[in-house]
Amino acid sequence: MQRTDGPADYVDMSILQSARRHPKLIGIAVLGAAILFVLVWFQPQKLILDSQVSESLPGTTSQPLDNEDQTENRSDEGSAANNSIGSRPKLEVLASGDFRALAHSVSGQAKLLEVESGDTYLRLEDFMVENGPDLRVYLSMAPSGSESAAFGDDFVDLGALKGNVGDQNYRIPPGNDLDSLKSAVIWCRRFSVGFAVAPIGG
Repeated sequence: MQRTDGPADYVDMSILQSARRHPKLIGIAVLGAAILFVLVWFQPQKLILDSQVSESLPGTTSQPLDNEDQTENRSDEGSAANNSIGSRPKLEVLASGDFRALAHSVSGQAKLLEVESGDTYLRLEDFMVENGPDLRVYLSMAPSGSESAAFGDDFVDLGALKGNVGDQNYRIPPGNDLDSLKSAVIWCRRFSVGFAVAPIGG
């Protein structure tokens, strides 16, 4: 039986002939695709790019003054405190601990805070960690001295890391047993690697 080439065979032959005629273009295309994959999946650019945040203490309310109030307050030194644009929240520090490096350098503190409403927060203060892809903030049941892999087992996921530099707050969902949570963890979900950990419980 005689074989008849169909449209698909013709297209395949055309691509093959084009590749033979332009090997450099094919090489450039393959290299470009490889670079794009690395940039999207591994995101090495984050190692040199910082994402900064600066959040006030949870519960802080902003109370700007109008022009008349500002004029009156300038003439009265005793009311200088009223010029504050924020009111200090009533909160309790339930626990705190210093971060230590797991896979990447880090500095700063993790604090468990309870505000007047009863809501609880994890706050990162004076915080700085090397950036990376798909970083998450976990509250782990594993003590801070555990092996890195243990922090990826039993945990509460508070969401994506807002920034690798600066003060930031994460509300802890109600119903979690705070006594069972032993450490705050910066975790790379994409590669299952712990970046940093801080103790927040006994």
